[in-house]
Amino acid sequence: MSEKPIIGVIGGGSWASAIVKMLSENPEKIHWWMRNEESAEHLRKYRHNPKYLQSVEYDVEKINVTTDLDQVVESSEWLIMATPSAFLAEVFVDFPVEKMKGKVIFSAIKGIVPEFNAIPARYFHKTFGTAYEDIGIIAGPCHAEEVALERLSYLTLACKDEEKANMMAEVLKCRYIKTAVSEDLFGTELSAVLKNIYAIASGIFSGLGYGDNFQAVLISNAIQEIENFSDAVNPLHRDVLTSAYLGDLLVTAYSKFSRNRTFGFMIGKGYSVKTAQLEMEMIAEGYYAVKSIMEINKKFMVDLPIVEAVYNVIYQRISPVVEMRILADRLS
Repeated sequence: MSEKPIIGVIGGGSWASAIVKMLSENPEKIHWWMRNEESAEHLRKYRHNPKYLQSVEYDVEKINVTTDLDQVVESSEWLIMATPSAFLAEVFVDFPVEKMKGKVIFSAIKGIVPEFNAIPARYFHKTFGTAYEDIGIIAGPCHAEEVALERLSYLTLACKDEEKANMMAEVLKCRYIKTAVSEDLFGTELSAVLKNIYAIASGIFSGLGYGDNFQAVLISNAIQEIENFSDAVNPLHRDVLTSAYLGDLLVTAYSKFSRNRTFGFMIGKGYSVKTAQLEMEMIAEGYYAVKSIMEINKKFMVDLPIVEAVYNVIYQRISPVVEMRILADRLS
């Protein structure tokens, strides 16, 4: 696999915009699908995404921006999925499955597909028949906003086929992006899902006035939950203290750019879930993920007190003050 593949990016949000920026640092042509025709036309004409990472100027000579999903899939050998998990099934609801044959899919989605209670890798495998060896994940720690600012960031590319992971790492790396590879597809993806839930918990506690000392305890317990749940779902030796797991958790739980932390902070400050969602105008993946993880965990029965607390606040409407005080007493 010596030649770099032709890549298509599916999604128009901040993470899709950041990935296209990374890809455009290399000379290869990129195909970019966006749902909104007005945004696509604006980008083609003015070289900026009008809604996300507006400061980034794109080289439209090397980027084919279109709202034609068929065209992007047919023109691309590899696809990077960067649509929010809540809308992924909707994007492909009527899409001909046969057109995905032979495609390599890398997911930049950090959530659960709620209609299937499935991580994206499993959704692609079941829906398109894509072999797991042809599915990968693009993990952090990396915020789209810092990519836009060209601040040094790190990505982990996880795929069962190490050669494909290395190829994607080569395609995405540039002067401000460093890359590493992993074979732990499922563990990396589960960690990417769970860290959004823990970021919501971090935000809630911060909104309630808990300090840095407590946050350290919270995140120490969170990484243990990630390890325990990942081991139960996919028994495999993995070092959760590396950047793909702990690093991604830390940046999502602490960063001012973390939408999940912001969502939790607003709830801690007294906003209702609905009001917080309306105020943000962006998707907090952890909102959907916590419900699905609770459902999945009925099979594995792993002790997940932080996940349970976030679920109780968001879906059972238990007072954050009460629920988080109970959780704080359980942590050690």
